[in-house]
Formats: sequence, C-alpha cells, structure tokens
Amino acid sequence: MSTTATTATTGVAAPRPYGSYVYAYPHKTAYRRLPDRPALGELWAGERKDALSLYLHIPFCEVRCGFCNLFTRIGAPDELTTRYLDALDRQATAVRDALAGPDQEGADAIRFAAAAFGGGTPTFLDAAELERLCDIAEKRMGADLRAVPLSVETSPATATADRLAVLAERGATRLSIGVQSFVDAEARAAVRPQRRAEVEAALGRIREARIPVLNIDLIYGIDGQTELTWRHSLEAALAWRPEELYLYPLYIRPLTGLGRLGAGGEAVWDAQRLRLYRQGRDRLLAEGYEQVSMRMFRLPASGTSAPPRGADDHACQTDGMIGLGCGARSYTSRLHYSFDYAVDMREIRTIIDTYTATEDFSRAEVGCLVDEDEARRRHLLQSLLQAQGMEVAGYHERFGSVPAEDFPAELDRFAELGWLDTGTDPGLLRLSPEGLAYSDALGPALFSPAVRAAMAAYEVK
Repeated sequence: MSTTATTATTGVAAPRPYGSYVYAYPHKTAYRRLPDRPALGELWAGERKDALSLYLHIPFCEVRCGFCNLFTRIGAPDELTTRYLDALDRQATAVRDALAGPDQEGADAIRFAAAAFGGGTPTFLDAAELERLCDIAEKRMGADLRAVPLSVETSPATATADRLAVLAERGATRLSIGVQSFVDAEARAAVRPQRRAEVEAALGRIREARIPVLNIDLIYGIDGQTELTWRHSLEAALAWRPEELYLYPLYIRPLTGLGRLGAGGEAVWDAQRLRLYRQGRDRLLAEGYEQVSMRMFRLPASGTSAPPRGADDHACQTDGMIGLGCGARSYTSRLHYSFDYAVDMREIRTIIDTYTATEDFSRAEVGCLVDEDEARRRHLLQSLLQAQGMEVAGYHERFGSVPAEDFPAELDRFAELGWLDTGTDPGLLRLSPEGLAYSDALGPALFSPAVRAAMAAYEVK
C-alpha cells in the first residue's frame, strides 16, 4: 500500500492525506494511569476559571455505526441511565467543590463560556433524563445554559419532539445530527441502519423546535459511493439550509464494525476521498457557506449580529475545560485527564460499570502531562487547522517565541508541499486550500516524539 501521494500544486511527494483526524491533542491513546492520582483541588489551584468549557458525556447509542470508534455502548439495560446520571451528579459535585476550593471562596470566580452534551448520543436519554442532565450542568456546576452557547448531538431516531422541546426550552443553541448519507444503500454500507424518510422527519422536527443552529454531518468515502450519490446527499442536506455542515472522510479503525469486516484504505480510496472532499467543498462554497476547517462549513453571519454558535467556537487550547462522564476529557494548563479509554464493547461496558459504582471523584485517574513544548504544539496545531489561520503575534504573546523558531523543520516541509498560504500577511500563519485538504496529514506531523511513542505503545482494547 502506498504511503505517499503527490500534491496537486507542487508535485512534491506528500504523506497520505488521511493519516488521523486530530480533534484533540494529545490523543487519549497517549494518556496513561497517573500513579499519584492528583487531587482535583490541587490541579485546578491557580488555574483561570472565568472562561471554562463544560462538556457532559453520555456514552449510549441505540446502535453503533460500523465506522464508529467513539466511547459508547449499545443500549442501557437495568436502569443504567439512571445509575449513570447518579454518578454524573456525584462527579459534578466533587468537581465543583474542587474548583471552588476547600472554603468555597473561589466559587464566585467560576464562569462557563460554552457548554456541550456529546456522546454517544445524548438524546438517547428520554425527556425527563435530559431535564436532569441540564440540572446537573446548571445546579451542580453553575453553568447558565440560557446565557452561553450550548451544543447537543443527536441522531435521527432519537430527535423526538419531546426531547427537542426540552433542549430548546433549556437553552440549546446548536443541534448536530449525524446523517452521514441520504442514500439508504450507503447508510447500510456504513452499518448505519436508517432510512431517508426517517432522517427527513427528524430534520423537520428539529426545524420545528426552532433551535438556532442546525448542523448536519455527512461522510464521504463510503463503499459504493460515487460523485453522483455524494452530490445527492449534499443537495438533500442543502435543502434544509443548515447553518452548519460537517463533511467527514470515512475512516476504518481497529475494533469497529467495518474494521472487523477487513476493509482497508488503499491509495485509490485516498484519491476517491480527496475527489469527493473537493466536490463537497466547492459545492458548499458556491452555495454561500464559508469554510471554517477541513470539515466544517457554515453560513456567514447576516445583518448586524452573528447567529448563535455552538461550543465548537470556544477555543479551549488556552482556556480550561471541565469534562463530566466516563468518556469526557478535562484540561488544565498542565494536565489533560479523563478515565480509561476503549473501543471494544466489552471493555466499554466494564469502564461504564466502574464509573457508575464510583463514589469518590476527587482525583484524576488517567491523563497526559502538557509541558511547554506540548502546549506550543497544541496551540499551533489547533490554530493552524482552522481556515482563518493563526496570528503569529498572539502565539508570541503567549510563548515568547514565533512558530518558525519553534518548528522550523515542520513549517519548511509544509511550505515545500504547498500547504501554507505564503501570499498572505506574514503576521498570519494560514493553510492554503491544498493544506486544508491535507489537514489529516498535517496535524499528525506536529505530534511530539513523546506523544507518538505513547500512542504507538498503546494497546488497543
């Protein structure tokens, strides 16, 4: 299998365009058990707490798609959702106490700038359980969900009118629905049992709920997909005029449904995905959408005020994040931490059962230290992968250096490949259109040797 490709603009040999989707750095496979199990109060002492992100993770789905390697299980027997929410409540109480300090003197300094419910599928919970989830965010953590962007993930089967009514009333500003394909045969090929009629009905209910931002996820690279069927899904999504669209390349990973079927990524598949990506990008740009990243497209603000956005707009590379739930991450300036991570369903069930039985949530269990070098890499990586790029002055203000000094080999290589927009203001480091297309190769190229080694040593389970 070929490991390189040739960029369309330079003719220089480039890495495969689909190395890894970098949605967070360091990846959870670089996390390890923390031998000292540091107390949360110590971790958060001295940290800024006035612009935190809040993420609540619900690890349940009605089905598991063939491409999915997220931390989630199918179904929730024996009142598992109740026991999970009980544990989430205990964790929230412990985290809030740790943030406020032993005498609760710091409670007034805690502010949340954004919130999100993810999974899994948060709307796997019924309407009453969603009310309780919102109560945990507000009454335990102190987040004002009606005053900050609140993003929630859903699925066609669980986007019911009663659930959507709860989310709308509690302040949800963005709803993201995983459609993936409007072609029934492609949905089946991705091991995602749904029919287009069910998808269209769910989208209708979402619009009726009047949640300001609708995001639709689509996937390209599915077995049997062509330019014609991809265009069909694009047009079907555009008919709803969603405020946002995410276009995801299909990945096939170990221990997923498709991975067990033995499918793999050949050079011809890379070329197909690049072709479909460019087709989708060009169609959305022609329709008036702006490109925010390789995956994200959104309608520009109209009038004098911008429409509400979701928690995705909140930059957490410089601000702290609180994650609640056994699949969530938390970020301080020095440590990223979470619980154990797995993809295999049996392992996930064990981790969830352990979480629901936990009484003491006052310590960090699994994590990855973020030193100065890792902080620089993370800031550059997460900023550079955005279409707007990164202001060099902002980087210098934070770190006292410039990216060209800290990462000369990487940036020279990116420029050689035609991935950098060299015609813009020298004070702005930004990807070219070709660089955006190769985001999933560029991101991993910025991983540190230590993180690479930890990820390579991780035993997939």
